[in-house]
Amino acid sequence: MTYPVLDIANKLLLKATEYDGGELMSNMKLQKMLYYQQGYHLAAFGTPLFSEEVEAWMYGPVVPCVYEHFKKFGAGGIIPETQTPTLLAEEEEALFYDVFNAYINFSALGLMEKTHNESPWLSTPRGVGNVISKDKMRRYFEKQLA
Repeated sequence: MTYPVLDIANKLLLKATEYDGGELMSNMKLQKMLYYQQGYHLAAFGTPLFSEEVEAWMYGPVVPCVYEHFKKFGAGGIIPETQTPTLLAEEEEALFYDVFNAYINFSALGLMEKTHNESPWLSTPRGVGNVISKDKMRRYFEKQLA
């Protein structure tokens, strides 16, 4: 099942506020966390977590509509828009938290550097409108799960 991307973004933002002191997540970090959530979901279930495309921008993977939605926060932390996170199917929920826990301790710049060394971003031309294909992401993250 796919979910509205802003619901997934808010789930990440809300979870970040509950984690280790409640620091707010920046738009840059949110973009990378969405990329990892999408990639692992594709690998584990063969379906996307959300239907929107991930693009290969200069500073790493970006979901443009989410970037636009939260750009008013600049480089600062984003305040979640809800206090009730979207509940995913049981297996999806478990994977969501596994991925969250695996990447939350990285800084935004650390995640950017990490994505810059991974084949989905490396093999996609950079810039607005340049989509990192879901198939590319699925293949890469299947190897990470193995």
